[in-house]
Amino acid sequence: MAEELSETAETAEEEPIKQRKNGLYPGVSDELAENMKSGWADTELRDLEPIPQAAETAARRAALSERFPGERLVIPAGNLKTRSNDTEYAFRASVEYAYLTGNQTEDGVLVLEPKGEGHEATIYLLPRSDRENGEFWLDGQGELWVGRRHSLTEAEKLYGIPASDVRELADTLREATGPVRVVRGYDAGIEAALTDKVTAERDEELRVFLSEARLVKDEFEVGELQKAVDSTVRGFEDVVKVLDKAQATSERYIEGTFFLRARVEGNDVGYGTIAAAGPHACTLHWVRNDGPVRSGDLLLLDAGVETHTYYTADVTRTLPVNGRFSEIQKKIYDAVYEAQEAGIAAVKPGAKYRDFHDAAQRVLAEKLVEWGLAEGPVERVLELGLQRRWTLHGTGHMLGMDVHDCAAARTETYVDGVLEPGMCLTVEPGLYFQADDLTVPEEYRGIGVRIEDDILVTEDGNRNLSAALPRRSDEVEAWMAAVRG
Repeated sequence: MAEELSETAETAEEEPIKQRKNGLYPGVSDELAENMKSGWADTELRDLEPIPQAAETAARRAALSERFPGERLVIPAGNLKTRSNDTEYAFRASVEYAYLTGNQTEDGVLVLEPKGEGHEATIYLLPRSDRENGEFWLDGQGELWVGRRHSLTEAEKLYGIPASDVRELADTLREATGPVRVVRGYDAGIEAALTDKVTAERDEELRVFLSEARLVKDEFEVGELQKAVDSTVRGFEDVVKVLDKAQATSERYIEGTFFLRARVEGNDVGYGTIAAAGPHACTLHWVRNDGPVRSGDLLLLDAGVETHTYYTADVTRTLPVNGRFSEIQKKIYDAVYEAQEAGIAAVKPGAKYRDFHDAAQRVLAEKLVEWGLAEGPVERVLELGLQRRWTLHGTGHMLGMDVHDCAAARTETYVDGVLEPGMCLTVEPGLYFQADDLTVPEEYRGIGVRIEDDILVTEDGNRNLSAALPRRSDEVEAWMAAVRG
């Protein structure tokens, strides 16, 4: 990795350029500074079309404007975060900001200023790197170091929002009058500029509204979710093809294989891939992925591709590493499959959100009683939650730009709410028999099974977006054999 020349780029007239403590160049000569100012082609992009979701983001801003009339609304993208010394984590804009603008660049801020009956939106961004003061080649975030930013004019064309220089925004906000709300937790500088103008309660109302706005997906969002799922299906196929290599190495080979598909076809993985083989499948969020992959064991792969617009899939399959379930593995797998079938059947408009969870948990409780692992009757098990020793987690969650989407929504509109067409959620029951669980027969110990699909609520029921990946045990075996050739 190249060493950056300076920490900041400033005009020579104002202040000498700050050098890195152990930088190899002592400074910049006047001749070099002058030379770097000229001889560059005009690269302004003049034929840009609006981003595909421009109409949708405009409609979302209109709904936000209607909800908070007469109030200034501030929604930041967030800032870069240091990973180590002078290297940063890959940036991901706040979901609220990306949802309302389609923009994904660091330091961006959307501001809705009250005007007349509604609001006037402005997107505040960093303009292109300055060539006069040397920022474009001297600053660590300059164009020659990390790539070209869009000009403000280009941004206006892309996002359909007037654009201004974000470096002037803090001062503007300090002088602002009237009621203000800000989405907290992303930009400390912006929050500091508003510290005497906002309240935690009012800001939370803004965050909750933006979370609930995402409960029902529009047509663009459904299309992006399907893209994410389709790429994820191909990622699972990639993994099945290299299980022999994973056996020769570790779970990391599975993680890396899926990651390649995510980066080639999407923006990233939507969350840390869970590549859990053998008893690791009993750890719900096993992301160390450093264990062995052995023939005869099960592999629980929970993974999702994130699209370039931040929509993520969330799919889980539990696969026999050698391609064939053992008798006990099949028994447990088939029970989870039956529970998932019951859960998916309960997903339909007008149903309570909790119905799919209750339906799946009932099936699992029945199996546990039937196998003699839980003392019945089933109603007693469910009332006391005794099945949770082996089922552990809820049966699903909303899905979208966050893998656990809409998390800030009010309970009455989410888990105590009613399903509507356009909602997208996961259905993912599981059974997990820990390796050290002495309450179950030894043959059960170390087996973990989860099956998860992404389900869209439709006008007449539901659609399984991830149906292209087989679920039934015999179909899984046939699919794995076909993929392996």
